[in-house]
Amino acid sequence: MSRDREPLISLLLYHLFKWSVVSPLLHTYFRGRIYGAHQVPLRGPLVVVANHASYFDPPLISNCVRRPVAWMAKEELFHIPIFRTLIRWYGAYPVKRGAGDRRALQAALKALQQGWAVGVFLEGTRTKDGRIDDPKLGAALIAAKAQAPLLPVCLWGTQEILKNGTFPRPVPVTVRIGAPIPPPASGDRAALEAVTQHCCDVIHRLHDLGR
Repeated sequence: MSRDREPLISLLLYHLFKWSVVSPLLHTYFRGRIYGAHQVPLRGPLVVVANHASYFDPPLISNCVRRPVAWMAKEELFHIPIFRTLIRWYGAYPVKRGAGDRRALQAALKALQQGWAVGVFLEGTRTKDGRIDDPKLGAALIAAKAQAPLLPVCLWGTQEILKNGTFPRPVPVTVRIGAPIPPPASGDRAALEAVTQHCCDVIHRLHDLGR
């Protein structure tokens, strides 16, 4: 049976981490700006799609969309006692390196059924300029199977946070959130490609707005 809300413990941990760490960091150190947060559905399954340029992107996105977001994490992290419990509460789900997309797909669908928003970076990896050069179809496939809307999110400036060093730089960061996009009507490749390209185009238009 599907739920329309994340588990209570996950919501509590999300708000604790958001208001004690991520939000103060974003709004002071990174002089963060957020646009479009009112467009985020706060309940029900949701596939959050974004560009990706920094290790800071997942917590920043979760902070800005005002609800927990489940992200995939390497399986080795789930072998650490206590830590594995905490990251599960935060919505992380394990993916084995080299295991292919099927296991990640099943884990994402399970999270959506439990009422989570699931986060997917369209490129699948970080890019140097924050733009999406080679979008993958995974997010659209997840959305098609779950019949969950996709939420385009654009991060601007995060590629500069760790540039030429390991200590975060106090660079300006802007997060723009677009309107939800309906899921593909079917899982055939043409439908997946069309929705994926639409998500990519929206994110690039938001990125072009700059600061």
